[in-house]
Amino acid sequence: MTTRDARGALAAMETEDETIAAYLQHHLDFFERHQSLLTRLRVPHVRGGSTVSLIERQVAVLRDKNAALERKLAELVRAARATDVITDKLHRLTRRLMRARSRVEAVVQVEACLREDFDALHSVLLLIGEYPDLTPHRCVRTLRANDSNLKSFETLFANGKPRCGQPRDSQRDFLFGAQSKDIGSVALVPLGNKGSLGLLALGSTDRDRFHPGMSTDFLARMADLVSDSLTHSPPGR
Repeated sequence: MTTRDARGALAAMETEDETIAAYLQHHLDFFERHQSLLTRLRVPHVRGGSTVSLIERQVAVLRDKNAALERKLAELVRAARATDVITDKLHRLTRRLMRARSRVEAVVQVEACLREDFDALHSVLLLIGEYPDLTPHRCVRTLRANDSNLKSFETLFANGKPRCGQPRDSQRDFLFGAQSKDIGSVALVPLGNKGSLGLLALGSTDRDRFHPGMSTDFLARMADLVSDSLTHSPPGR
């Protein structure tokens, strides 16, 4: 047989296979009308060199699909549970801020909620502008709008959305000071429109705690709550 003959025979086999496949696709009851074929047809086993019946192969395929669906369902359940936990924490933060009678109390409640409910032991509330009622300390700092330290956050403010991952060394040192060497990852959350009020920085010693691929929806909602409390709560001590 010449090479041309071999190619012609292969093309004919492929055409025949396509014809058979098309016929079976348009006659889905074929094996119901020829049930004896189901027990005689043999197909290669996907995990070895042996052969199994068509029914056994179908069962194996269905079993694999079922396992994949179970894994997907488990992932959805885990995601739903995680969402419920975060939603509950945001609800508690909302209630704390609603009970605050002044901006000072609101800031105290934000810091306490981050520490107690979100396990954010390294947090900094960096505010832009004049806040004579707030006493600067480790978790609360104020800056003038023209402070040069804000330049490293220009991209963050221009985007206006929370960002998670590895910070620049200058950002980490500025935000966390002596503790900066312990910070493995951060979440930077602009406050107000394009960071007009400042930012909330959450730091973690775990390098994977805040990573670029994580959802930041709950951080954006947290930013709205904190921004509103700073804007609408009356000054006071």
